[in-house]
Amino acid sequence: MIFLLTFLPNLTITLPTLLRGAVPTWLPLWMVAVAGVSALTGYVLSGALLRPLHRLEAEVAGGRVGEAHGDDPAEVRALRTAFAGLLSRLGTEQSRRSAFMATLVHDLKTPLIAAGHLTRLLTGGGLPETERRGVGEQMLAETGRLLTLVDQMADAHRFERDDVQLRRAPTDLHRLLGSVARRLSPRAAERGLSLSVAGQGEAVVDAAALERAMTNLTENALRYARRGAALSVVPLPSGGVGLRVQDDGPGLAAPLADLAQPFNAQPATIAGQQYTAGTAGLGLFIARRIAEAHGGELHYSRTPPDLPGDHAPTAPSAPPLTTFTLCLPEVSP
Repeated sequence: MIFLLTFLPNLTITLPTLLRGAVPTWLPLWMVAVAGVSALTGYVLSGALLRPLHRLEAEVAGGRVGEAHGDDPAEVRALRTAFAGLLSRLGTEQSRRSAFMATLVHDLKTPLIAAGHLTRLLTGGGLPETERRGVGEQMLAETGRLLTLVDQMADAHRFERDDVQLRRAPTDLHRLLGSVARRLSPRAAERGLSLSVAGQGEAVVDAAALERAMTNLTENALRYARRGAALSVVPLPSGGVGLRVQDDGPGLAAPLADLAQPFNAQPATIAGQQYTAGTAGLGLFIARRIAEAHGGELHYSRTPPDLPGDHAPTAPSAPPLTTFTLCLPEVSP
């Protein structure tokens, strides 16, 4: 294109002379010379213009975009910034998925190994009937953990990519929390924890999706609680209603926005113990997406808040409480 733009004016000037038939002997040589100069000019200019793009192309192909160069035009600088952000997000996502897969393998392996040992006990024979029944119950529990993890994986994958489809209907929220408590009461009893339900309220919600979200939050509470967990329906200052899960566990080691991700398995230290946010992060992510689908939010608070350093709470008999509140903006009359 640059060659044509350079050579076209000369061709326009010489073309009438060629049409009249009066062709000087030097004119063809002149046109060849001008064509050569035009081609060289076009090659040099195009190389100078495309050099920043070729350099950026090589950096993107290598998976790493560096700082802008002095000869980069504004358009290439904008592309460089966009590609750098994209590669950074892709790298973060890949790291999260790799860490999550490592956690998933561990979480799947644990119940599978336990189920294998229990199966060997059953097939080995010689167990009294009461012990056989106990082994069978343990196998059912391990199978239930596997199914729960698989269900959470499927939900997280769907909620990460698609909008949550809701089937709303007037719902008794106290009854919904009671159903969650009845389902998880055996798990609470195994750890010697209390699990209570309080409050009244109704809302037009998807009961199945909301029960799934509250089950995830309650399971996390029972996993870390020291004495118990409490489920309640509470009014919100905004006029909506909240479904609250409260426990006396150590709380979150990072902001909720960082942990409530579908592929986040970064280890964290909570109250001196090592925890992995992998599968717990799945439950938080699903609860957050269900809350957002209802037009609400998932909030986390610590009462009283954790104090830095040696500043301990003044009332050690009242331990800090971890609170998750699934906020719903609309309540039925």
